[in-house]
Amino acid sequence: MTERHPLFLPAIFVGGLVFGAGLALSRMARPEVVLDFLQFDDLGLLLVMAGAAGVTGLTVVGATRLGGAAPLTGQSYGRRLKPFDRDVLTGGIVFGVGWGLSGICPGAAYASLGVGNLPILWAIGGMFVGAYLHGWLRDIARRARPTGARDPPDRATRGER
Repeated sequence: MTERHPLFLPAIFVGGLVFGAGLALSRMARPEVVLDFLQFDDLGLLLVMAGAAGVTGLTVVGATRLGGAAPLTGQSYGRRLKPFDRDVLTGGIVFGVGWGLSGICPGAAYASLGVGNLPILWAIGGMFVGAYLHGWLRDIARRARPTGARDPPDRATRGER
């Protein structure tokens, strides 16, 4: 394991605070606003998402062209290509259905707690149950696979953290 810069975890914490504040300020941490967006009643969140995508796109392009390595980790910038497979499709469907039912995505659910939305704990509980079930079912599938069959590459076999 490589040594992390001492500011690595504080930078993550500050980034989370900025992200949460942005979600609260844009009202994306309010499920009723998100549901209005998903029903095409209020398209204001489209501007918020477009702005975030623009800033992210410029940052990724700038970082990959100008910087050789991330300042706090020292790891080089690059794209991580993931094949479009059944797991990606299933995950996208589950994410979309959960977003539509609860009116909020996982990151915004935690920010929603910060603006006093305590009923969102049901959705957060559902996320934890879903993640647990996914791990349990994946473990069962791995055990049922013949001993000679290859496991699909995951983060550990690709050397990622």
